Amino acid sequence: MEVQVSPSGRLASAVPEDKVVNAVRRFIAWLDRYGEASYDFQSFYAGRLGKSAKALYYRKPALGTLAVSPIIFCEALLPSARRFFWKRQRFPIADAHYTMGFALLAQVFGEDRSYRRATHFLEILEKTRCPGFDHDCWGYPYDWVTLRGTIKEGTPLITTVPYVYEAFKLVYEIDGYPRWRQVMRSVAQHAFQDYKDFETSVDASTCSYTPDPRDSVGVINANAYRAFLLFSAARDFSEEKYAAVGERNLNFVIESQNADGSWYYANDGKRHFTDHFHTCFVLKALAKIEALTSHPKCTKAIERGVGYYIDQLFDERRLPRPFSRAPRLTVYRRELYDYAECLNLAVLLRGRFPGLDRIFRTVLDEVLTVWQRPDGSFRTRQLLLGWDHTPMHRWGQSQMFRSLCFLLSRAKNGQVVGASNCGEVAVG
Repeated sequence: MEVQVSPSGRLASAVPEDKVVNAVRRFIAWLDRYGEASYDFQSFYAGRLGKSAKALYYRKPALGTLAVSPIIFCEALLPSARRFFWKRQRFPIADAHYTMGFALLAQVFGEDRSYRRATHFLEILEKTRCPGFDHDCWGYPYDWVTLRGTIKEGTPLITTVPYVYEAFKLVYEIDGYPRWRQVMRSVAQHAFQDYKDFETSVDASTCSYTPDPRDSVGVINANAYRAFLLFSAARDFSEEKYAAVGERNLNFVIESQNADGSWYYANDGKRHFTDHFHTCFVLKALAKIEALTSHPKCTKAIERGVGYYIDQLFDERRLPRPFSRAPRLTVYRRELYDYAECLNLAVLLRGRFPGLDRIFRTVLDEVLTVWQRPDGSFRTRQLLLGWDHTPMHRWGQSQMFRSLCFLLSRAKNGQVVGASNCGEVAVG
């Protein structure tokens, strides 16, 4: 069934409702079989060998290139070799996305099973909090070697924490359970006080990526995430101090926008690359802050950012390009993560940018017809030769699931999901 929506409707495009519902149902069946732990994009570099090679690459690029070359070969031609480098794990950021996806399904279809699955993931998140902190927070389950050093397993990340806040908030809006709200308050206080701010102008500050002030500063999406979380918490708990700090991080993001409308990954003079999903992260956070505050600076930045996004981060087929400015040689053509965040952003900004609405239709069709595999999972990457089919919950699977559920939720709000479809999603 194709449901047409007028340009003034919730979704300014044709939504193949039955196909999206079927894709979600098939994915859930796959998730039930596969389990909630997976390999990851960083699995190649999470073990001792990979960490050492990557650290050497950052310290001594010429020698390090030789060390990482075999790993890059595996990544490009033998992606299933991840299992020889590290183990399957569960990831809080993926658990948060699965929480949100199932919570959205519970709202769309009135499915108690979907609600129970959402609360299952929340209970997992309660058990996987970073140890040693006064407030609830989450990070990666492995040591992450970066340009600025190694971020140890269990270190909170401001790029993970906001997703978990949203997950608890979405379920709380369904059941009003005080336990979830207590976690939200704890997360908000963590985001407010545990990250360090560094003034960049009279009105702006950039925050640290982790609570350690030595860790990366100037990362644009990190500041956008924190700003959104703090603006949201300011409204949820009537705490203006949260909004005051969020405003300074927001101003940093806006002041960091380039003249052409783009953002570098970081405003640190070193990581001046522009990629697809990080651009989506920034625009997504700005759109959410705009919805909360009607902030005029957000509106202008979004308009300029979407212009660049449409012009530079899609190819001639209007499919996502991984980079407009690449930091290094890229060993793949397309990325599931880019598709997931493209759909997410397009639904969030529905009806505002005709060019993005047209791209939405093309990308959604590609996801449903090319990227979903017969077993229900999604392809992870299109490589230079062939595909990477290694399912990675943090690296695209959970994000795509949540994006499709978000699409169904927004479609229902626009009266385009028929009651006859209730119960079609099997979430046992």
